[in-house]
Amino acid sequence: MELVKKQSDQTAAIRSLVTFRFLTEAEAEKLMDCAEVARYEEGEPVVEEGELSPWFFGILEGTLSVGLATVDRGEVYVNSLGPGDVFGEAGMFLQAKRTATVRALAPSTLVRLHRGGFAAFIKENPSAGNKVLLAVIYSLLRKLRATNEELAYERKSDASQDEIDTLVQSLIG
Repeated sequence: MELVKKQSDQTAAIRSLVTFRFLTEAEAEKLMDCAEVARYEEGEPVVEEGELSPWFFGILEGTLSVGLATVDRGEVYVNSLGPGDVFGEAGMFLQAKRTATVRALAPSTLVRLHRGGFAAFIKENPSAGNKVLLAVIYSLLRKLRATNEELAYERKSDASQDEIDTLVQSLIG
């Protein structure tokens, strides 16, 4: 990871991120004062499953993969993220271990916001902070709904107890 010098066009780019879309240009500039812009090379991890990290990330350029470690198959691909996507919301609020590994699939530029910097931004800019917090809540609710839908889809294909009982009876006669 290499920190990149902030440029004026990155302030406009941060407003393309779903979480910061509703900030005015002046508010986005103030937020960028609290943020860092980082460049990750292909294959480089941004966060690793199990680590403690106080950072929230927004993707300005590039593609990232999200993966989970398994005992028997190594890291399993979950999904990809691209420009405009955000991740690491929990890092802004909790001192909890990361639940997945996120790595650059191609050279990528990310804006990253530290928990302390975000807290200072909210304290100094409560109206803008509320906009960001509402966007974070909305983003998390969308992710939760997508996860619930995926779980429900997987459950549909589960065998019922009657089917299992019939199968067991046919096997043991």
